[in-house]
Amino acid sequence: MSVRAEEQATVVDGGVGELVLMWGGFPLLGAGLGAALTVVSGWLADLPWVPFQGWFELLAGLPERQALAGGTALPALAGLLVAYVGTRERLTVTVDPAAVRLHRDGHGRDLARASVACVFVDGKALVLLDSDGAELAREKSDLSGDRLRAAFTAQGWPWQEADPHRDAYRRWVEGLPGLPAGADALLRARQRAVDARRGDDARDLRRELARLGVVVRDEDRRQYWRLVRLPLHREVTDGSVAVEEP
Repeated sequence: MSVRAEEQATVVDGGVGELVLMWGGFPLLGAGLGAALTVVSGWLADLPWVPFQGWFELLAGLPERQALAGGTALPALAGLLVAYVGTRERLTVTVDPAAVRLHRDGHGRDLARASVACVFVDGKALVLLDSDGAELAREKSDLSGDRLRAAFTAQGWPWQEADPHRDAYRRWVEGLPGLPAGADALLRARQRAVDARRGDDARDLRRELARLGVVVRDEDRRQYWRLVRLPLHREVTDGSVAVEEP
């Protein structure tokens, strides 16, 4: 992981080491695992409870050289695919005195310093709130909280060590009073999406809840919510860039 200054800006990202680990380590790990499984493919093919029986039977029936080549190539390609997805999902945070840019998967989003009242890390998520307590961004990543703190505080941003609104959250239970009209149905649908690991649906539903003034955070696949005051005009967090999901 690296922190570097670019003119007045401070950039926090995973660094070159993270890329080397993903593009070198994952394919090598896949190839090594594939080679080991190829060696015992005949034994695995005789175990009815082992998945991918057809694949192990195919390997067991091939000459040793071809079996080893096929058995290592496919897992190595799977490792490359994991590295590709991991590279696209890397978060880069660029902070200067006037704005922060959150960049992931080829998309960047800028937030002006004037619109941000609070910055903190919640678990693995970087969170930025406005003066009403609404989430402007919630980005999950493996970036170091200490390095994020150093980057934001060095640029004069209002860093907090914890969520100042954490005590305002209530665990969602279906039918619980206090929610705006329509929010309970959205939370019910979102819980199904969270349980099924449908991240896109969960992001969309988070955005819809934000339009109703409901802020949602997840903990161990349970939803917690709090209310914020909605001004007449507010830019709702864009789920493609600024939403954290399981």
